[in-house]
Amino acid sequence: MKGYAGKLLFVDLSTGEIEVREFDEQFARTWIGGYGFGARILYDEMPAHTDAFAPESMIGFVSGAANGTTALMGGRYMVVCKSPVYDGWNDANSGGTFGPSIRSAGYDGIFVKGIAKAPVYLYIKDGVCEIRDASQYWGKTVSECEALAAEEIAEKRLGSCWIGPVGEKKGLIAAVMNDTHRAAARGGVGAVMGSKNLKGIVVTGKFKLEKADPDLLRQLNKEVMTWEKEGPVKPVVNLFGAYGTGNDYEHAVGCGDAGVKNWAGSAEDIAPEDRDAISTQKMDEIYRLKKYSCAACPVGCGAIYGFDAYGYKSEDSGRPEYEVTAGLGSMLLNTDTDAVNVVNFLFNEYGIDAISGSGTIAWAMEMYDRGLLSADDLDGIELTWGNGEAIVRLAEKIARGEGIGEILMNGSKYAADHFGVGHDALVTANGIEIGQHDCRYGPHLARTYVFDPSPGRHVKGGLGVACGHKPPEIKFAYSTRGAEDVAGTLDRELSAAGGFCGFTAFGLPPDFYRKLINAATGFDYTPEEFKLAGKRIWLMRQAFNIREGYLRDYWYLDDRLQGKPPLEEGPLAGVTIDVDAMGDAFFKEMGINLEDGVPFRETYEEVGGMDDVIADIYG
Repeated sequence: MKGYAGKLLFVDLSTGEIEVREFDEQFARTWIGGYGFGARILYDEMPAHTDAFAPESMIGFVSGAANGTTALMGGRYMVVCKSPVYDGWNDANSGGTFGPSIRSAGYDGIFVKGIAKAPVYLYIKDGVCEIRDASQYWGKTVSECEALAAEEIAEKRLGSCWIGPVGEKKGLIAAVMNDTHRAAARGGVGAVMGSKNLKGIVVTGKFKLEKADPDLLRQLNKEVMTWEKEGPVKPVVNLFGAYGTGNDYEHAVGCGDAGVKNWAGSAEDIAPEDRDAISTQKMDEIYRLKKYSCAACPVGCGAIYGFDAYGYKSEDSGRPEYEVTAGLGSMLLNTDTDAVNVVNFLFNEYGIDAISGSGTIAWAMEMYDRGLLSADDLDGIELTWGNGEAIVRLAEKIARGEGIGEILMNGSKYAADHFGVGHDALVTANGIEIGQHDCRYGPHLARTYVFDPSPGRHVKGGLGVACGHKPPEIKFAYSTRGAEDVAGTLDRELSAAGGFCGFTAFGLPPDFYRKLINAATGFDYTPEEFKLAGKRIWLMRQAFNIREGYLRDYWYLDDRLQGKPPLEEGPLAGVTIDVDAMGDAFFKEMGINLEDGVPFRETYEEVGGMDDVIADIYG
């Protein structure tokens, strides 16, 4: 089969059974890859109502269809599982080199169930999998695990992913880390991995994918480069190449996109010079050592930082992404760049979702400010707004799972329930902290935060339809947004299944996901077939939730982000959004029942490949 290894690996850690399953071209064409494969497999393999930490619970590590094909910007993979945070479908996306490395080892995906009796890691070389003792890795940080694996395994090129100590403790904000500072972070994926006593996966091999049309693939890659160097996206591409995802942090704070003071503040709370003080441009001047690129990416939006502060020193720390800069900056009224970099380092080393980690610190900081949590509750930490030292010390507690950290490593909702305070200060979608993009500024985000099968994700609606800069009469025209929201959603489904970076919404010419995948696989999708494949994948992810019994009324967004009550000052003053109206418009366009959020039979029939789902729902 062109463009695929054609094999999936299944491992049962309870029994030690290792199984290799081949799949055919029809399966690949129907589900593409990434979480398309993942959704189909988990729906088939996991019994309904399985607890996320049960032996029957399965976690998958799935390469995108473009991984390893040389298609530019096609280096991302997916981790899929049931979330222990909100108990539904979960996916987390990461870049780096691990996705292509899975394919070099001879597979398109690795699926693991069961619980090992003691810590283990998987070692996969040229298609052969071993379950190895990981006792010497347990308790170690991510970079320590990578160094130990390189010492133990005499191979020049290793790909690996790991959980840190927070994942070992099943902390609900635990991430899966690869390439030292790349994270598949959301929804508790690291906790699920830890619940299985699975510390990591190490892959290596010499398997090379056979491309259907290598010459066409090279030509398309040249067109991508021309588009980025000479096309209308050149200024944006240049900004990302120079300063990464944080290139526009100051503007995001000023216009109301970034969270301020746990989403209760506004640009009025942060002087322009304080926004500039923590900008990526300013931090690059202080900390940047070199550029970093994920696999197959000509832009290279990453960088390596060096620092020596607060008792920590590193010359291989990932530059804080936008989400981290805003989460540890404006959200906390913090301008201490050393604190931002140290906490970012701790999040990566200990395997913590930076969005949930920073959001949880912001919640705790508001609780301290309001007198609902005391310094005694916080192990003696005086958690005042903007206190860099206090931010670092609290992050240490979370990273080590010590004292107050044992509570906060499970997120803000868990902490509010534990202490019985601060539920009005939660800013989550079904208990998961949202990304650093305010839906009072970009209302379409509220729909994705609530109604995507993986709640709280800021990229699920597609970056190409961001509406923050639109006039209010368009931005808040909820009833007419359905078609635009569906277009953005399906674009994102296809980029995720293909293993393309989400920022390719403006980094690739139009319709290039399809063209690149066609050149690699020979599938010859038409534009309409490709669009239907994206819709099928979204419906498959949602079917997982429907089978669990989670219908429309289960999903929610905390009041603060809906503008209930509205802010009194700043660019978002007086704004209240109507999440249900946006959901109605989206569901109507998708062919979904507005009452319960269940797709109509004919919607499933339109996309095909889901007869079992139709039978499960409609009999």
